[in-house]
Amino acid sequence: MYTVAAQPFAFTFPAETVALIVIDMQRDFIEPGGFGETLGNDVALLEAIVPTTAALIGLFREQGWPVIHTRENHAPDLSDCPPAKRERGNPALRIGDEGAMGRILIRGEPGADIIAALYPVEGEYVVDKPGKGAFYATPLTGILKDLGTTHLMFAGVTTEVCVQTTMREANDRGFQNLLIEDATESYFPAFKQATLEMIRAQGAIVGWTAPFSALKDAVSRGDA
Repeated sequence: MYTVAAQPFAFTFPAETVALIVIDMQRDFIEPGGFGETLGNDVALLEAIVPTTAALIGLFREQGWPVIHTRENHAPDLSDCPPAKRERGNPALRIGDEGAMGRILIRGEPGADIIAALYPVEGEYVVDKPGKGAFYATPLTGILKDLGTTHLMFAGVTTEVCVQTTMREANDRGFQNLLIEDATESYFPAFKQATLEMIRAQGAIVGWTAPFSALKDAVSRGDA
């Protein structure tokens, strides 16, 4: 067992049944010229977490712990994209439109793929999801069951949307959740801060939060 100095109190996890879920670190959200920037967002905020997220993934790889990557995307015919999602608001580009990196958030297009710095290696899982949460209409539940997972750690974007949604889904399914604070980000810093506080409120009602350094310290100390 490892014990992480977390909020609102220590997070303890067994090495044998932990997994990391890295949410939607995709080119369309992270890189200049992608969908996120066309919506008027400052993607530099999201780019800033790439080094820490890479170090987090590296730690899991060193330990031989499972890593699961997610990608929000849709079928080329948009059969899994509700009109209410595609038609909402007044963006310059919509899901399925041709963008600088191919069709926006379409499975198989360059922009919908994971950024090179965090790209999955052989043996890691990649879950394509049509919604915000990674459990909806995906094989994630079966993957975690096969792995025997009980504890999850989270990274990725955006904190208040896809990360929080997936953590809440995981919480409802009985998983113990830790969000790595400096490996997640929002286009709106105030939204990230509010989400961290919501997640750990009322005795970790959704889960725990901690900086990556606290996890590294726990692992370097060995069994607790």
